[in-house]
Amino acid sequence: MADKIVANRMDREFLAHKEEYEAAAIRVLRSGWYIMGKELSAFEEEFAEYTGAKYSVGVGNGLDALWIAFRVLGIGAGDEVIVQANTYIASVMGITINGATPIFVEPDEYHCIDVNRIEEKITDKTKAILVVHLYGQATDMTKVMEIASKYNLKVVEDCAQAHGACWDGRPVGTWGDIGCFSFYPTKNLGAYGDAGAITTNDGKLAEDVRVFRNYGSEKKYYNKVVGTNSRLDEMQAALLRVKLGHMDAITKERCDIAGRYLEGIRNDCIKLPAVADKATSVWHQFVIMSDYRDEIIEYLNDNDIGSIIHYPIPPHLSEAYGYLGYTKGAFPVTEKYANQVLSIPMYTGMTADEQDRVIEVLNGFVPKN
Repeated sequence: MADKIVANRMDREFLAHKEEYEAAAIRVLRSGWYIMGKELSAFEEEFAEYTGAKYSVGVGNGLDALWIAFRVLGIGAGDEVIVQANTYIASVMGITINGATPIFVEPDEYHCIDVNRIEEKITDKTKAILVVHLYGQATDMTKVMEIASKYNLKVVEDCAQAHGACWDGRPVGTWGDIGCFSFYPTKNLGAYGDAGAITTNDGKLAEDVRVFRNYGSEKKYYNKVVGTNSRLDEMQAALLRVKLGHMDAITKERCDIAGRYLEGIRNDCIKLPAVADKATSVWHQFVIMSDYRDEIIEYLNDNDIGSIIHYPIPPHLSEAYGYLGYTKGAFPVTEKYANQVLSIPMYTGMTADEQDRVIEVLNGFVPKN
């Protein structure tokens, strides 16, 4: 019997470049310097070059990147931030940790924010738009930036799932005022623990983040502001430098897997994802949709194939945001997606045989009713 195909696995990419990763780890251990050192500085330069941004600042994780971004932009209590309703809850937490209020907008057919619904949500309290490049696909940043310019709004990009994705040839994380990246281990550019980064083309914002992430200190023991402790450590920076060197190959591999899925999966009960004109996707997730989602999950499990729902409960219906007062039906498109989306296996190092098995099993699905 074939081994179970899990929804995601992280060991194969490591094993493919094991010697490089182990050499990097040993290099850090032997250096005697483990926080805010040469590895971090090198990674920040290399990641800025990779994204096309002028500056990159390493932080502790993706959520820290988000809330620090809004903090340094001066957005807080009494302010409103527009964000898509179908995102992961961390995006919304980046807003509310600062005391600001999320204003939800329905997604489009590509699971990104419906840019045609943004303007109707703008009030005199609106200070920013948070764009989430969900599942690895770039959002229509041309339209977002036009709206932001018209209403003098800040733009923060949540690029946690979209390392290397582009809109109209320009990488995500370089359109808005600030780009926020997560390097959680499951990400395309994943670390071996928690890690994150902020990108920007604004030198002052970059410096503000550098100061804020390190207890608000410009130099040791001289604190300019009340900051936080959110530093990308030397070990994670060194390991990320290794993976960054292989990102073009990683992205191509995931695009090839997505291409095989798009070509091979043929089942009227399953809706396949699409990519918008001018957008690229780096396929952090391959998300199908179906009215028979729960049956498909059970069927896949019976055939030793894993899957994940991204995400079963929209933020506006979560217990955490009950205080906002939303009830079921507030965002019907978002809620429909939450009841239908399913991420099927997608990971670096996935074999052709594993892909073929997923395709074959999905094509064999027949609803019970």
